[in-house]
Amino acid sequence: MNKNLDKNEIIFLGASLRAIEPKFIKQDNKKNITRIWFQGSEPYFDVFFELKDHEIIWFQFTLRGQSLSWDVKFKKWKTGNTNELKSHDVNIYPASKIIEHDYPIDLDFLNVVRSILQSRAEEEIFAKALALFS
Repeated sequence: MNKNLDKNEIIFLGASLRAIEPKFIKQDNKKNITRIWFQGSEPYFDVFFELKDHEIIWFQFTLRGQSLSWDVKFKKWKTGNTNELKSHDVNIYPASKIIEHDYPIDLDFLNVVRSILQSRAEEEIFAKALALFS
């Protein structure tokens, strides 16, 4: 992935994110967990949130075969590569992805994600995600 996205591409990617109807997302009412899913204009461009008591407990952003995730249990970022762009993987199920984590994290991709989220910072869920970067 070209991590040197210009401002217009960042704005386009952010604007392309559309919320998926909650009725299509399995919720965990027993644990009072709300799941929110956004899909972008490109294949395999997704943003997932899990919230408990209106606070993010898990976050995952995938774009162009790369992933950035955060979990409240660890309170640290993880980046990695997904199997989504590997067309030779015959075991792939369309609703699943495998992520191989980077060590150390990919700071360039982290900054791309932050820029895309900033393009939607006026919306509460994206503002909460941006707060995780502090």
